Amino acid sequence: EGTRVRVLGLDPGSRRTGFGVAEREGGSFRALAHGVLAPPPRLDLAHRLHAIAARAGEVMDAWQPDTVVVEEAFYHESVRSTLVLGHVRGALLVAAVARGLALAEYSPREIKLSVTGSGGASKDQVAFMVRRLLGVSGALPPDASDALAAAICHLQRARRSEPARAMTAAARNLEALLKGRNRR
Repeated sequence: EGTRVRVLGLDPGSRRTGFGVAEREGGSFRALAHGVLAPPPRLDLAHRLHAIAARAGEVMDAWQPDTVVVEEAFYHESVRSTLVLGHVRGALLVAAVARGLALAEYSPREIKLSVTGSGGASKDQVAFMVRRLLGVSGALPPDASDALAAAICHLQRARRSEPARAMTAAARNLEALLKGRNRR
């Protein structure tokens, strides 16, 4: 199978948002780009959100992903931290929707499970498997590693659901055909 699928993973943070572009062609995965979007630290929240959304939009425009994956919010002990993370996620979602890109969201546990086989994996274990699965040598910033892990999670899940989606489409077509015959 020669189908190429490109995914942009985003690991939201108000100080550092990780991004990673990964691609699957047939059965192989590779990293195309990764990094961290870090707005100037002195900006207030609204301006940090704008800077993050604008930079994420530039990455989307440059790499033209088929899907943008944004890690779901998890709950901090601090309500304020959870709320700020929600704002960042919202800015990233709006940037993707403004470009007409498909969206997917996975919990941190789902991402870890998909990449390492354990939903409770450490950041080091995730980074090790990301480097191994994508053939990335050297260290990865933790935020970029988490973003690439989100992209891998989607690429793996999309591959498993392709036959099911095709079967569902075939079933709908058959059903429509049969309904059409019954009306005559």
